[in-house]
Amino acid sequence: MEGAIRCSANYVPLSPISFLERSAIVYRDRPSVVYGDIVYTWRQTLERCTRLASALAQLGISRGDVVAALAPNIPAMYEVHFGVPMAGAVLCTLNVRHDSKMVSVLMKHSEAKIIFVDYQFIHVAKGAFDILSKTGTKVPLLVLIPESDQSSPDFCNPPSAYIEYERLLGKGNLGFEILRPKDEWDAISLNYTSGTTSSPKGVIYSHRGAYLNSLAGVILNEMVSMPVYLWCVPMFHCNGWCLTWAVAAQGGTNVCQRNVTAKGIFTSISQHRVTHMGGAPTVLNMIVNAPENDRRPLPGKVVVMTGAAPPPSQVLFKMEELGFSVTHAYGLTETYGPGTVCAWKPEWDSLPRDEQAKIKSRQGLQHIGLEELDVKDPVTMKSVPSDAKTMGEVMFRGNTVMNGYLKDHKSTQDAFEGGWFRSGDLAVRHPDGYIELKDRSKDMIISGGENISTIEVESVLFRHPDVLEAAIVGRPDEYWGETPCAFVKLKDGCNASAEDIIKFCRDRLPHYMAPRTVIFEDLPKTSTGKVQKYVLREKAKAMGSPSKTSISKL
Repeated sequence: MEGAIRCSANYVPLSPISFLERSAIVYRDRPSVVYGDIVYTWRQTLERCTRLASALAQLGISRGDVVAALAPNIPAMYEVHFGVPMAGAVLCTLNVRHDSKMVSVLMKHSEAKIIFVDYQFIHVAKGAFDILSKTGTKVPLLVLIPESDQSSPDFCNPPSAYIEYERLLGKGNLGFEILRPKDEWDAISLNYTSGTTSSPKGVIYSHRGAYLNSLAGVILNEMVSMPVYLWCVPMFHCNGWCLTWAVAAQGGTNVCQRNVTAKGIFTSISQHRVTHMGGAPTVLNMIVNAPENDRRPLPGKVVVMTGAAPPPSQVLFKMEELGFSVTHAYGLTETYGPGTVCAWKPEWDSLPRDEQAKIKSRQGLQHIGLEELDVKDPVTMKSVPSDAKTMGEVMFRGNTVMNGYLKDHKSTQDAFEGGWFRSGDLAVRHPDGYIELKDRSKDMIISGGENISTIEVESVLFRHPDVLEAAIVGRPDEYWGETPCAFVKLKDGCNASAEDIIKFCRDRLPHYMAPRTVIFEDLPKTSTGKVQKYVLREKAKAMGSPSKTSISKL
């Protein structure tokens, strides 16, 4: 329109960095991070993150460089979420459950120049470095994060060339000029999906998407100013569902904890007057099944956002009885974590509890930061009718959808074919417009909030010398949601036991990916020779939830 001018006065690239800068003024003396006896204010957090950005620049980190982190929910992990992008770099947070082999693959693929490693996982990093060195790949510089309340922890023989975290911050300059993105579509972080080791998918997040999804997180969690957020969701997972930045936007307090236990959750809620938290249904299950002596009365309502698998109805009932208010969200790594929310309506309050639970377990509608959500026929791209019966693929469109997959143009094109992001998840749409997942294509297993690729587990099973055929499906589990169940046919004359199969997998995979149940039988197949996994899923479902590692021979 005539007379309009876009300039620095009316256009600034969106970035969650601004959340920290504002809170350091508005909430300067209020607690930003709490971890045991350690308490930082928002002014101190800005200073520490500025020093971190400056120190990274001194080490040669510049715009677009990748900086990795392998750490639990501790203050340093929170600080790198601002310090790394403030240096113009891209943060790559790694799953602390990965083994050395996987970490080496991801470090090589991301080309990370520096990696922050918590002392608890130094042996994993050292193993990854050994693997990289043997292949002639340059290893990143290691920054070691010691436990804050220990003066001389056991570092398990870290690599000789490393820098200690607090010393690194000490080298930083408070006068450092923070590097904001030149374009809000510039990458702020890199998050890996749970793909196979041979083809990891690095999901690229932009400053714009992170900014918008953070504010959407504030809204769907109903966060007023100065919330107190308890960290149960791993910060390495979709950058903590973008809540690392969202809490800063509202000048909240981040209550950090290294390990997630029911006792720790209740203690933290009571001690710090927690108002918000999040977690997979496994965390909710942990809370409702906590021993009486681990529980404490809640000082007020605690809003809980849950995702991954739909929360079981009994767990929802018990959570509400304890004083928690549960909100169900759904999304993928490619949608910055939560992309939908099952927004509750007052008219549902009068429904029977079972009906309420069924509704609450739906995935709902897109949140305020996402443009569109639909369930479409993946071939015709036509929307399925809202009849709660016709299945289609869940598709997203909007500013909180990833930029693409790192170094994988074809997969990016496939994911965006037709102008929508194709989730690969199958769902129906109800007459009220809310969607409900029915199945996950590609047979992905969700265990304790972690995605497990059946293809990857099967590839390991097929390496066992006694295995002729194998298939992996999810078996319902009261605690984990589901766990891998292996259906195996042995070669003639071979007699490997279930214990042998499980150990074989555990020696080659992170333990959470290894089968917990092994069934020996012929595998049902279609006329074209494909394994009928839906038949196996029904068998695994009929077995019910195991109380411990189960073994069967039929």
